[in-house]
Amino acid sequence: MINRVVAVGRLTKDPLLSKTMSGISTCTFTLAVNRRNQVAGQPDADFIQCVTWRKTAENITTYLHKGSLIGIEGRIQTRTYNNQQGQKVYVTEVVCDNVQFLEPKQNSQPSQYSQSQQTYPYEQPPVQTYYQQQSITAEAEKSVPWDVADTLDISTDDLPF
Repeated sequence: MINRVVAVGRLTKDPLLSKTMSGISTCTFTLAVNRRNQVAGQPDADFIQCVTWRKTAENITTYLHKGSLIGIEGRIQTRTYNNQQGQKVYVTEVVCDNVQFLEPKQNSQPSQYSQSQQTYPYEQPPVQTYYQQQSITAEAEKSVPWDVADTLDISTDDLPF
């Protein structure tokens, strides 16, 4: 069976860090993920409960806040517990195996890269820029002997699906 979730969205509120009785860090947060428009002009969103553990949980609560854009990978898990009123509560959540921070750090915090650049006493060799790579790619595209934009003449009966 396959139980895999991949989603990109924004945090709906600041993540909540807590510790288990054995001292393991856990973080819970809600991820708002846009759906394709059901009605024109009205985007719908799903609000997905997520949980992370250990160092990932600590990093999320340190660096992320309400509105942060993140990508998650994980699995769906369901669990139950009895609340203070004695009622059984069902919880469905994504247990995140991997979390990607998709926005750059705030400008108020200097990055490690800029700090390490200041410590070099010698000149750095020039780095090939994106524009140089792009011009090489454009020249290579001109040498293609066929037009890749042509469409194939295939009938829908020939397709396997």
